[in-house]
This record gives sequence, C-alpha cells and structure tokens, in this order.
Amino acid sequence: MKSIELSLEAQNLGVDGLLLTVPAYNKPTQQGLIYHFNKIADSVNIPCILYNVPGRTSLNMEAETTLKLSLHENIIGIKEASSDLSQITKIISNTSESDFRVWSGNDDETFSIMALGGFGVVSVASNIIGNQIKTMMGSILEGNIESAANHHKELLPLFQALFWITNPILIKRALNISGYNVGGLRLPMIDSKEFDREFSELLSKYEIDITKT
Repeated sequence: MKSIELSLEAQNLGVDGLLLTVPAYNKPTQQGLIYHFNKIADSVNIPCILYNVPGRTSLNMEAETTLKLSLHENIIGIKEASSDLSQITKIISNTSESDFRVWSGNDDETFSIMALGGFGVVSVASNIIGNQIKTMMGSILEGNIESAANHHKELLPLFQALFWITNPILIKRALNISGYNVGGLRLPMIDSKEFDREFSELLSKYEIDITKT
C-alpha cells in the first residue's frame, strides 16, 4: 500500500510523527477508513494524527470511526476540520479520560473547540499572528473565557479573510506583503489578485508578530 510505503519512508527520514488525511476522491466506507488507518499505524512506531477535512476530501470521518481509531496506541489524536461541532463534541467527550487529543483544523473554530476541551489548533493564521493566537489559547487554558472570547472576536475577521480564496493563496500573499519572501504558488494554484485592496486594508489592521531568523 502506497500510504504505508510513504509513511515508512518518512519515519526513516526521522520525522517526529505523521498527519494522516482521509483519502480523497474514492469515498471509502467508514469501516474502510478504520482498516486503512489501523494498517498505517501498525506499520510505524511514531505517533499518528488523523486529519478529517471533508471540504477537501469529499468524505467525512464520523465520530464513531474516530473513536474506534483512538484505541490504537500509535494514533494520538485528530485534526478536526469538519466544522461539525456536534461531532467534535462527541469525540472530545468520549476521549476525555484518555491521552487522545483533538486539534481544531480551522482557526475560526479554535475558541469553540478548546472551550469544549480540545487540545489546540493546527493553524494557518499562526504563520502571521501566532503570538496573538497563543494569547487567546492561554486565556482558555487559564479559564478566562471572557478574555479568550474577546481575542477570538478581534482575530476572527482575519481568520475568515484568509479563506476568501482557497488556502494557501492568501496566507502566502499576507507573508509576501509583510516582507517575508515565501515565493509564489505552484499550479494549479494562482494568485488572481481578487480582493487585493480589501485584503491589504484588513491585513494592515493587524500586527504581524513573527520574527525573522
């Protein structure tokens, strides 16, 4: 299986862990997903994080499927980008006594998911406002939900703007505008200059808080 070959190759290269995305296009059954991910996790001895992103794969991995996979010792968590808070709540509630972790897969849902007991976020916006996101998350962990909510509301317009066009088009534009030369896009991604003025104006309202090295 190609997924196993690539996972073993990554392990041999020394990666710390694997992010395993729900397969795109072929729409396997939920039982097929369990078999698929368990086979990969069986083949390696590094941590695996599942990634459920139905908006890109056309298939949602259901909560019951994730819960069954959470029993595998090498599967340590999931990046959840289904935007289904009922589903995400079910996963969090049924794994709260284990070491299985749930990360938000969407910046604009991090506040809600962490307030429900989620572990954190695999973030797009942190490429430009990482410290501000860290502050919001810290407020949640300290139990200061009002402060976290205020941070969330301040950052929400930028979270949403980064997805006016398919990611990663606008995050790369934001970095380039801010003086960090991250280059262009590879086809079929193109920067159409759509929302150019609006995006630049909105971006100017935020402090870009990354450090050049």
